[in-house]
Amino acid sequence: MLAFVNFYLIPGLVLGAIYALSAIGLSLIYGVMRFAHFAHGDLMALGAYVALAASTGLGISVWASIPFAAAATIPAALVADALFYARLRRSLPAVLLISSFGVALMLRALIYLFFGPTPLTFPRPIVPPLVFEGVRIQARHIWIILGAALCAFILHLLLSRTRAGRAMRAMSDDPDLARISGVATAAVIRLTWVIAAVLVAVAGVFLGLDTQLQPVMGFNVLLASFAAAILGGIGRPWGAAFGGVILGLAEECSTYPLRDGAPLLEPTYKSAVAFVVLIATLLLRPQGLFRGMI
Repeated sequence: MLAFVNFYLIPGLVLGAIYALSAIGLSLIYGVMRFAHFAHGDLMALGAYVALAASTGLGISVWASIPFAAAATIPAALVADALFYARLRRSLPAVLLISSFGVALMLRALIYLFFGPTPLTFPRPIVPPLVFEGVRIQARHIWIILGAALCAFILHLLLSRTRAGRAMRAMSDDPDLARISGVATAAVIRLTWVIAAVLVAVAGVFLGLDTQLQPVMGFNVLLASFAAAILGGIGRPWGAAFGGVILGLAEECSTYPLRDGAPLLEPTYKSAVAFVVLIATLLLRPQGLFRGMI
């Protein structure tokens, strides 16, 4: 049982926390602007690389470099919206989706240009894991889980207790009615990009801490992020958060050995779990697990 907790449950929660942050941003963008943002993963990679540059260049901790990551992803998202998405806002959703592919390729090319293709790692001090009654957990994993929970809680307060949050929810429910009611839609869209950019920057730093940095790191988790958002109910931030946790646990636990020491699924293929979850959700409950529940 301890082996399951140490090597499957805890890594699943960490991966789920990263998926949750990314999926919440995707869900917010879709809820307010009604399109699937395929450059989201490359914004994640951009944030991670800027955090690495700030950490090594300024000699600060990785945690202190998170504001620098957010400071890079926010203008990148706003500029992409101003130059490309805003001009196509009233086009078909497929047009916006394809344009986001182009933005993703541009962001990835910039990362290759400035940082190269070689995988990099954040500077990490050698710290022994914390042990509680046989349960071993790395300190960075605790901070990743707590950081993701804090981000989700702050977003909840923003959406439920502030005027801007209520405006975002109104646009998500009915954009035309919100516009007629006097909601400043342009300001709401900008706020949505800012929030999504901050969340994905934090997710990128957390992903880099848990694994390593490479230009395609965000693209590699993009499908899982979309699957988490759809699983929780697209346009529902809390549903996306729960979907991310569920998917992270499903991926890690899918390799648990149940019979004769053989894993249920070879670790090489565990990323296929996102495909299975996505297809099953679209076939069985396309509205998502939590649609109408939260």
